[in-house]
Amino acid sequence: MKLTEEEKMSEKTLDAELVTQAQQGKMSAFELLVNRYQQRVANVISKFVKDRHEIQDVAQEVFIKVFRALPNFRGDSSFYTWIYRIAVNTSKNHLVSRSRRIQNTQVEFEDAESFNTNEDQRNLDTPDAVYARGELEQTMSKAISMLPEDLKAAIVLREVDGLSYDEIAVKMDCPIGTVRSRIFRARDAIDQALRPLLQDESKRKQNVR
Repeated sequence: MKLTEEEKMSEKTLDAELVTQAQQGKMSAFELLVNRYQQRVANVISKFVKDRHEIQDVAQEVFIKVFRALPNFRGDSSFYTWIYRIAVNTSKNHLVSRSRRIQNTQVEFEDAESFNTNEDQRNLDTPDAVYARGELEQTMSKAISMLPEDLKAAIVLREVDGLSYDEIAVKMDCPIGTVRSRIFRARDAIDQALRPLLQDESKRKQNVR
């Protein structure tokens, strides 16, 4: 089942916000990213690696690579496309390191869109992952819907459409300083909305440990 445009906007904006916070050193934000993508990453790996225990090992390696590379992630592609590519490459490297032949597969980088939205993959998520993602997406959708139209347009053009500040200034017919202010205010509002969830996730992880 395909996501609606509004749902895609919410997912992409949520990813961008969590990535920004993770880059600022907030481990709870990174843990939420792992929660959002761990099952979908495992599904991609399973296209190459068939042993369940090896899939878990490769998935762990993927997220270690993501964590290490995250400071250098600049959003040239969407986060889910970026992590999808890491999952595919890590899976192939895993097979090569064990002198195994890479089987012909339809998994290609162009399939990243279905990696993010495929209903079968969502059905394989754990109940906790489904609940956490649903709560996050609902909170994000509400936060976006409550933004003034000028702030909403600016953040969507930046985080969803990937436009530069200069391009947004031209599109919105306003000074670049105004664009920066609108995006800052939009991110601040989103941050305020997500903060309780980030704090809850951090506390939950501490209790588990």
